Amino acid sequence: MTAAVAAILIAPVKGLRVIARDEIELGTHGVREDRRFFLIDADARMVNGKRNGPLQSIVPDYSDAARTLSLRFPDGAVVAAPLHTGRRLGARFYAGTIAALEVDGPWSEAISEHVGAALRLVESVGEGGAVDRRAEGPASLVGTASVQRLAAAAGLERPLDARRLRMLLEFAGTAAHEEDGWLGREVRVGGAIVTVQGHVGRCLVTKRDPDSGIPDLDTLGALASYRREANTTEPLACGVFATVREPGTVRLGDAVELIQ
Repeated sequence: MTAAVAAILIAPVKGLRVIARDEIELGTHGVREDRRFFLIDADARMVNGKRNGPLQSIVPDYSDAARTLSLRFPDGAVVAAPLHTGRRLGARFYAGTIAALEVDGPWSEAISEHVGAALRLVESVGEGGAVDRRAEGPASLVGTASVQRLAAAAGLERPLDARRLRMLLEFAGTAAHEEDGWLGREVRVGGAIVTVQGHVGRCLVTKRDPDSGIPDLDTLGALASYRREANTTEPLACGVFATVREPGTVRLGDAVELIQ
């Protein structure tokens, strides 16, 4: 297998637009800047793009070193300030609860006004951030060929924007869904080594345009048309998730190779 990193995508604020990076530090808990923050409603339940699509039209940028966060809205307005956190709380995160800190500043009000719902910005406590699978899957990978196989099933005559899948790493140079066979295998990605743990089942958020958040493509129907009976750990899967055995730097163009 000869493959290489084709894209690196992170989401400093879970549910907001994913942004491209040329280089990341992939640690045992994932990328520190990835899903560092998330949003909760009045009942302290996590809110993401499945519940509120317009969140994806907000472009975040976060510097962990400087502890600054900026959000760019579709009208061009930018809300930026140094970060300060307040009280600790327990946020409802899927079927569990995780610790978080309320973020003081202008962001919650600006986000709430934009999406028409009262939301609060919080910062996850600890190293794991607010990645869906937490410690079990801080890294996610998908092949370019897998993304384009999905595009073909959806009847698209143009390439499918892989940002729609919101995966950390996209790699080119493998056959469609070749990564399905990597479970339990170690994969060297640049300077890091990951161990593939399972397949990423897709959800409603993949139906949304990655810029506007408006549903515009039946990705789940397309996956069901040829992946419904696939032998995967989660249904309608496209891509895999992994733990990080050996931390390291990952850059665009770095080799992706199975360790024999």
